[in-house]
Amino acid sequence: MTKKLKSDIGLALLRILSSAFLLSHGIPKLQKLLGGDFQFADPIGIGPTPSLFITTIGEVICPILVIIGYKTRWAALPIVIIMAVAAFIVHGPDPFGRKEMALIYLVIFVAIILLGPGRYSIDKK
Repeated sequence: MTKKLKSDIGLALLRILSSAFLLSHGIPKLQKLLGGDFQFADPIGIGPTPSLFITTIGEVICPILVIIGYKTRWAALPIVIIMAVAAFIVHGPDPFGRKEMALIYLVIFVAIILLGPGRYSIDKK
C-alpha cells in the first residue's frame, strides 16, 4: 500500500467517522427542533431559537456534507465555529473535562479544513 493511498484512507476515516460521531449530538437537536421545542442556550445573544437552528445545521447538515465529501472544507467551517462557541463560551468557565469533547471536535475539523477531503470524496471526483 502506497503512502498516498494510506493518507487517503486515513483522511476518509477521519472525515467519515468524526462526522458520524458528531451526528449523534446533532440528531437529538434536530428532533427537538422538529418537535417544536425551541428552548436552547443563547451563548452569543441571537436568541434560543436561532441558536438551536444554527447548531442543528452545524451538527446535522454539515457533518452529512463532510461524510460524503461535498464542499468539505466549507462544510467543516461551521462545525469549527460551533465547537469554538461550545468550548470557549458555553463551557468557558467549566473545567477542562467538560469542554474536552468540543475541543476534540474543533481540532479534528480544523485538520479536515487544512488537509481537505482526500481522494475518497465527491470533491475529488
